Amino acid sequence: MKTLFVCTMLVLLFASGFSKVNNFLPSEHRPEETPYEKFRRQHVDAKMTEKLCNTEISNRNIYKLDNSCKETNTFILSIPAKVKSICRDDGRYDENSGMTYSTATFRIIKCKLKHQGARKPSCQYEGRLLTNRIIVVKCEGKLPVHFNRDLLPSELVGVVDVLAGSPQTD
Repeated sequence: MKTLFVCTMLVLLFASGFSKVNNFLPSEHRPEETPYEKFRRQHVDAKMTEKLCNTEISNRNIYKLDNSCKETNTFILSIPAKVKSICRDDGRYDENSGMTYSTATFRIIKCKLKHQGARKPSCQYEGRLLTNRIIVVKCEGKLPVHFNRDLLPSELVGVVDVLAGSPQTD
């Protein structure tokens, strides 16, 4: 009887341990992370600074799928609600590119890789604060899911018709 009890306890112990395996996976492999959650983890942080690029990119596990370092990662210095609004009422959709342009400007931190070809954990970045930037994102279900690029308002010369168009209607 004791043997049966011990075996049952061991099975339960192992089963509970294996159910937590996902907690140890890199975040880009977590099945419970939605595309918006991944976007937010990689690109939205109101308190980010130029000096935190190395720490935050490492802590947030922001790498290419092959574990090489991303050449650039951009953090939008804003609260999530303001960034989400780009895909709702505060953005203009461009049918040609499938991207949405923010109508408001944002401050961003652009983290650029210092040594091309570097691989995790040797990713070293130089951060730079940029202001007055238009954010260009891909939206799905009225949520941002991909950071495409940033522009100065003066760089919109080729896409002025985008901002004159109708709001995002995803």
